[in-house]
Amino acid sequence: MTPTRLADDFCFGEGPRWFEGLLWFSDMLGEAVHTSDMRGSLTTLPLPGHSPSGLGFRPDGSLLIASADDRLVLRYDGDTVQAIADLSGLAPANLGDMVIDDKGRAYIGSQAFTGGVIIRLDPDDSATVVAENLDFPNGMVITPDHQTLIVAESMARRLTAFTIGAQGTLTDRRIFADGLDGPPDGIALDAEGGVWTSMTLAHQFERITEGGQVTDRIDMGDRVAVACTLGGPQRRTLFMLTSTDAYPKRLVGTRLSRLDAVLVEAPGAGLP
Repeated sequence: MTPTRLADDFCFGEGPRWFEGLLWFSDMLGEAVHTSDMRGSLTTLPLPGHSPSGLGFRPDGSLLIASADDRLVLRYDGDTVQAIADLSGLAPANLGDMVIDDKGRAYIGSQAFTGGVIIRLDPDDSATVVAENLDFPNGMVITPDHQTLIVAESMARRLTAFTIGAQGTLTDRRIFADGLDGPPDGIALDAEGGVWTSMTLAHQFERITEGGQVTDRIDMGDRVAVACTLGGPQRRTLFMLTSTDAYPKRLVGTRLSRLDAVLVEAPGAGLP
């Protein structure tokens, strides 16, 4: 599989999400959220003073944005942006990725190297810690039956699964895959149960099945694999965000990130 370059000239892309015919992604250091169509044409939502990371769409179509450094959750209704939750009292470290379930509950990671947590933000904007002692929680997906959440633990080089309870609790913690080739960052789930995972320091995107078998690899050369999602027609396009450095703070003021895309066999499934 040979990726096609769609867009570049942004600082640090994160949190890609496919919604209503567009790819949405954060430019964490560029203080913006961008959208791209299938041709790579970009539009920009400026977010001055914020560091957007995880994105997710509620059932009403509003966009939630995790602002990493100030640990706020922002809401964009298509017109205005407002802060709806301050998670600084619950989050031991900066906010990271996000996934929103079918009931509008947002699960947001707080990226401590050890002792990281997942915070659930309910539709009434109240917040609760629902998982603890994670090693840098990153990308998250929810299975099509809405019963399992899978999270990438970057520092542990593993994917971890939880059972989602009726009230949004996370229980029955278990390993989906461990001993990965690199620290996993953003992830995407397909209809055959495979998880596409960005392996940052390995410079690859890999498709991993439960138990840890790697069934596909996309080598990005000297570029750092940051995040991915499945979207496009029939959800068979894997969108991939890459950069030139695994440590975002080194990239402040640059515009070296890139968006690539490639067709894959199994379509996307579940959430996001």
